[in-house]
Amino acid sequence: MKKHMNKIVFFSFFVLITIIACSEDDNIDTTAPGILSNLSTTPINGGGIINYTLPSDNDILYVKAVYTNSLGDEVFKVSSKYNTSIEINGLNQATPIKVKLYVIDESENVSKATEVEFTPLKSFIFLVQESINITPDLGGVKITWENIASKTVFVYVHVIDDGEEIIRILSSSSPQENIFIRGLAAKELTFSTKVEDFDGNITELEEKGKFTPLFEEKIDKSTWTLIANQSINGNAYEGRTVNFWDDVVDTVDTDADNSYFIITRDNNGGSLNFPLDIVIDLNKNVKIQRFKVWQRAFWYNGGGVTYHYQEENLKTFDLYASNDAQTWNLLGQFDIGDPRDAAGNIPTEAFQEAIEGHEFSLPNTSEQFRYLKFSITSNYGSTQITVGSEITLYGLDNL
Repeated sequence: MKKHMNKIVFFSFFVLITIIACSEDDNIDTTAPGILSNLSTTPINGGGIINYTLPSDNDILYVKAVYTNSLGDEVFKVSSKYNTSIEINGLNQATPIKVKLYVIDESENVSKATEVEFTPLKSFIFLVQESINITPDLGGVKITWENIASKTVFVYVHVIDDGEEIIRILSSSSPQENIFIRGLAAKELTFSTKVEDFDGNITELEEKGKFTPLFEEKIDKSTWTLIANQSINGNAYEGRTVNFWDDVVDTVDTDADNSYFIITRDNNGGSLNFPLDIVIDLNKNVKIQRFKVWQRAFWYNGGGVTYHYQEENLKTFDLYASNDAQTWNLLGQFDIGDPRDAAGNIPTEAFQEAIEGHEFSLPNTSEQFRYLKFSITSNYGSTQITVGSEITLYGLDNL
């Protein structure tokens, strides 16, 4: 009897669930939304913008545009219900393209297609290629271009050196780009470029000309002297301000090379008032385009632990140049960066960068100058001490 009652209860429950399910099925929206109206198109470089009016349905989710791109692949773009336009891009053609547009509602019902046709303007990758300009610079060349679309481009630079080819790939979405290629010999080289967009469209490789990079050298530091009356006092404990350019880079493993400056608040009026200036007379004229800066590395009682990125090390700084030590020209503002995570962990590659020296490039090769001001604007948190190990300049020496 008990088993019979259980069967009755189970059957009743099954019937109830079936009734509810059927009721829910009856409420499912299967009505397709209306179509787009008032369609118009505006061609752009490498694509087009389609404007439209949405149908009156109150459950529209998005609009979907389907088309075949210039590489022959069927692709689609979507635009939310809050928009009244959709951008079609990634095209590399001067022929008309047909685009089908659909309205999709919250129940995933799809409207009938509406179709538009337009002819894209010349792709921006060709405009980038046409705008590329190469000029010789110290140790390499400077490459500039314009990107009116502000979309990501990949610029392939092919360099021919005595029959050997090297390829550098540069990437940017900036409307105006200025990039240096370093490490090139000071002899005539042949440069060619091609440009690719994010969708795989690419221009033909085009020779841009023959250029000879300017000779670059490490600026000799044996003539440098400190202008003490314009500089912070970095002489504390084993530290000396002049250690900043003694060609000895502090390392982690030993205190035998502990070459760095130590700026303390006690030696400088009781507080670290940033900026902390170190002013150097090079006693000659130079031009520079890049430089390296090293942090202090050795940590007393650190048990082999590196001192890089610790709170006393310099972090940000400004660099100035002058020909009279009175009127200063800002060469740039620089930041070593902070690779520490929330737990204080530092990636291996960040340590390697610190060991090899943090390299910075100026926007352009400097004008000729004699005096250098290294102006520290922050450290990694200490209010008592700021330290740093070495600076090296690269450019044209003893002009």
